[in-house]
Amino acid sequence: MKNGWQEVPLGEVLTERKETPTSESLENGEVGIVSKIGFKEGRIEVRVDGKTKTGMILARPGDLVISGINATKGAIAIYPEVAQKPIAATIHYGAYIPNKERVDIKYLWWFLRSATFREIVQNHIPGGIKTELKSKRFLAVPIPLPSLKEQQSILAQIESLAARVNEAQRLREEADLESSRAFPSTLTKAFEKLEKEFQLCEIQEICTIIRGGSPRPAGDMRFYDGDFPFTKVADITKDENKFMFDTVHTLTELGTQSSRLAKTGTILLTVSGATLGVPKISKIDAYFNDGIVAFPNLSDEVFSEYFYYFLKSRTKWFRDYNARGQGLPNLNTDMLRPMKFPLPPLDEQRRIVAYLDSVQARLAAVREVQSATGEELDALLPSILDKAFKGEL
Repeated sequence: MKNGWQEVPLGEVLTERKETPTSESLENGEVGIVSKIGFKEGRIEVRVDGKTKTGMILARPGDLVISGINATKGAIAIYPEVAQKPIAATIHYGAYIPNKERVDIKYLWWFLRSATFREIVQNHIPGGIKTELKSKRFLAVPIPLPSLKEQQSILAQIESLAARVNEAQRLREEADLESSRAFPSTLTKAFEKLEKEFQLCEIQEICTIIRGGSPRPAGDMRFYDGDFPFTKVADITKDENKFMFDTVHTLTELGTQSSRLAKTGTILLTVSGATLGVPKISKIDAYFNDGIVAFPNLSDEVFSEYFYYFLKSRTKWFRDYNARGQGLPNLNTDMLRPMKFPLPPLDEQRRIVAYLDSVQARLAAVREVQSATGEELDALLPSILDKAFKGEL
């Protein structure tokens, strides 16, 4: 082997624990039961009850616990030595006692959750990584094993580098969160300033407000797949774009919907459910359901995209207002009509829209960079492990 590492079967460094818990210890909660082992962190999660209808195995502190079904996805954990009691798991798990004179359990934990191990399993077990790793197959898998001293040296390097990667991922997640908050904050501040500088009017003074309707009978699929575009809430909330480019629904019959047509350029607002308060500008003529209101006949004194941004600045307020109520969140037209709306001159409205568009574009560019950085960070730790277990660190 490279670097003189000896290839040994796992059975030389691990011994299967063949104990089982008593029914009484499970029922009275003295012994907890493994719910799952997380793929990403490789940590044991415990059930809240001790009910079971299948055979069980027992693991003790310091054991390596693996999910035979999901081991190659990362479901491998070390049951902490500081634990005071044993733990149980179904027969689809296995518990193994490490030979501390041959292997460092933490080194082995990293190795067994690496692409290097998955490749070995793929090559040495019939059915590869899709096969459940029962003890007979698992313990027969050959792995390259450095000396104990070298294992501990490699482990120190892995954990140092992994800590740096985790910190970088934490900082990126914080940056993502700040980026997601930046535009709503900009909108709120912009319209708070406008409300102080310009006259306020009510929404009902600058447009009509119409609530949509749904096909009758409600949701009857016979009304769909026809010739008339029909907008649902999901068509508006599915992305952050300012404009709604198309809809995926069509009606075969109009019925009472003929008075609920939103022409191209009409602003729509979701008013029902958890995603209420989301505005869009329609790019097509379309009918719309009763989870949506439209604002047609917009005054010539109002630039439609400016009004769109005003509604978008109120999304959180709409939701907070409804959080005080009971049942399904819902905005009604009576609440929307008297809402105060700052009305600067048209040139000022266009300037504000251009500014907000530029802020949103810059933030979108930042999110693209953050996404690419995130992908690179996600790939970094597997790359480190690959080099570590090839002796290239």
